[in-house]
Amino acid sequence: MARKRSGRWRLRLLGAVVLLALLGGGWAWWDMAHWRPSRGAFPLQGVEIGAEDGTVDWKALKAIGADFAYVDASASAFARDPAFVKNLEEARAAGLQTGALHRYDPCQPAESQAANFVTVVPRDRALLPPAVELDLLADDCPVKVGDAAVESELMTFLNQIETHTGKATVLKLSKRFEARYHIAAAIDRNLWLERDRFQPEYAGRPWMLWTANHALANQADRGSVRWVVVQP
Repeated sequence: MARKRSGRWRLRLLGAVVLLALLGGGWAWWDMAHWRPSRGAFPLQGVEIGAEDGTVDWKALKAIGADFAYVDASASAFARDPAFVKNLEEARAAGLQTGALHRYDPCQPAESQAANFVTVVPRDRALLPPAVELDLLADDCPVKVGDAAVESELMTFLNQIETHTGKATVLKLSKRFEARYHIAAAIDRNLWLERDRFQPEYAGRPWMLWTANHALANQADRGSVRWVVVQP
C-alpha cells in the first residue's frame, strides 16, 4: 500500500510540474507576442510591412503607436513587392512617416538591383532614408562571388540608390550577414539590427533602428507585425 501511495504522489507531482511548465510556456509566449519597448525609452516606434503581411489596417497601427512604416519595395534585380504603392499611400494617409526597403541579393549585379529599386521607389524628399536588408549570403550564387566583391558591389548599389533618393541608406543587417562580411565596420552607414526583446550588439557599434519584436500581436486586426524602434 505504501508503495502504491508513493507512486500516486509521484504521478501527481509529475503532472503538476508538467502543468506548471505548460502554463509558464504559454505565459512566456503571450508576453513576447505583446511586448514592445517602452515609449519612455524609445519615443519613436513603427513597423516594417510588406505584401506578406496581407491587408493592413493602417489606422489601427497608428492607434497602437506606430509613428512610421518602412514598406517593402523591391528585392534582388527583378522582384517587386506588389503591395508597395498601396501600402505607401495608405500609411501616409493614416499619418505615418514612410520609407522604402530593398532586399539585397549578393548574387545579382548592383546596377540591376539599383535599377529595380529606382523604378519602384519615387524620388520623393518626404520619404525616410532608404533601407537595404542584408541577409542573403553569396554561398549559393550560380557564379562564385568572393567576400571582397560582395562589399564592392554593395557600395556600388548604395551609391546609385543614394543618388536617386538624395539620402544616405540605412543598412538592415542580419546577424549572419555581419558575421560573414563584417559590413558594419567596412561601410559607414546607420544600422538597423534585429533581436527580439533584447537590444542587439552583434554589429560592434551603435544602431539607429532595432526590430525589437518580429511578431508583435496587433489586436486591432488580429495579425502580427514587425515592430521597430528608433534609437533616441
